[in-house]
Amino acid sequence: MHTLQNKFYIIIFTLLFLLNSGECSSNERNEEASHHKNITKQVMNPQKTCDMALHGILLWASIGFLMPVGILTIRMSSTKGFNLRKHKILFHVHAVFQVISVLLATIGAALSIRNFENAFNNSHQRIGLAIYGAIYVQVLVGLKRPKRGTRDRSRWYILHWILGTIISLVGILNIYTGLQAYHKKTSNSSKLWTIIFTAQISFMGILYLFQDKWDYMQKQRIVDNGDTMISQVELDNQKDEPSRKSNALGTHFSRNNALNKLFQST
Repeated sequence: MHTLQNKFYIIIFTLLFLLNSGECSSNERNEEASHHKNITKQVMNPQKTCDMALHGILLWASIGFLMPVGILTIRMSSTKGFNLRKHKILFHVHAVFQVISVLLATIGAALSIRNFENAFNNSHQRIGLAIYGAIYVQVLVGLKRPKRGTRDRSRWYILHWILGTIISLVGILNIYTGLQAYHKKTSNSSKLWTIIFTAQISFMGILYLFQDKWDYMQKQRIVDNGDTMISQVELDNQKDEPSRKSNALGTHFSRNNALNKLFQST
């Protein structure tokens, strides 16, 4: 009987010892994790914080602003009412915006390679690497632009349009992930920058949709007048012409009557 009790006590003490050792090890892991976080905060010096902010500003200006503006610019040339000269001007403006955006993205990539830890263990770094590759592919596609009227022009246009749209949309998404990463690593609030960026992208999205409806809005001012289509302004002018003619005739007859009376009196 005593032997069973001793074995029972031994088992209980063993379980308590294991539980206690497990709690100690978990506490040690928590302490190590908190110590690692403290070290990370100490390592994040002001210079590295400044580099992260500069990296974000460069990519914001490149992918988040200049590329969408370039897209809006080239879409303006496809609307009706633009002659060949205006189309060439808008095309060159589009090209300038895209070249500047590629240069800024290259500077941002070089800054991240030089000053940041590129373990590619998070979505922001992996998406960014894919965007850099797609940007340079898009540059090569743009330089290989076929002439209008050739057989390869339509296929080139589809590829150029799809690739540019993907770069812009995924790049905008990656700017949001970059703002979150900046907040996690520096403990600085990024809410204001997120609101500003969201307002800017929303405004550009409204302009994008407005461009699609611009020709349709212009057609709403066109009135079907039998076999011809005339604008509402021209229709109003035509309605005003009879009254103008009648007023002119009335003035003419009134002047003749006044002259007749003058001659009769003399």
